[in-house]
Amino acid sequence: MATEIERINPAQLHPTPGYHHITVVDVGRMAFLAGQVPLDPSGALVGPGDLGSQIDQVAANSIAALAAVGARPDQVVRSVIYVASADVADLADAWHRLNGSVIGSAFTTASTLLGVAQLGFPGQLIEVELTAALSS
Repeated sequence: MATEIERINPAQLHPTPGYHHITVVDVGRMAFLAGQVPLDPSGALVGPGDLGSQIDQVAANSIAALAAVGARPDQVVRSVIYVASADVADLADAWHRLNGSVIGSAFTTASTLLGVAQLGFPGQLIEVELTAALSS
């Protein structure tokens, strides 16, 4: 049985830059991914202080995590993006690069983008949490 995912933007709400205000899922199984961080397979931080290379690593890690449970980016029903910056330009750059990445379709659903003071590793600039609806 295929998972039904409905994405809704009510006419009464403001237009969005690609995400949807509401995501409705009829599913029996969900996968909640821990925050995907820009660490390589050895555990080393990729591109300390370099947002672009860290986004690419987070995207690659997210694809691997989704694949481990048989999911694709278009099955993501909720995302939260944390960027260690108060600069709106950095947040916009992160949004655009993530949307153009291999996990770009994950961000067409209910999504939140936050600028935060600091993340868990020195030099870390981004972290992404994903929730996916799995096919039965």
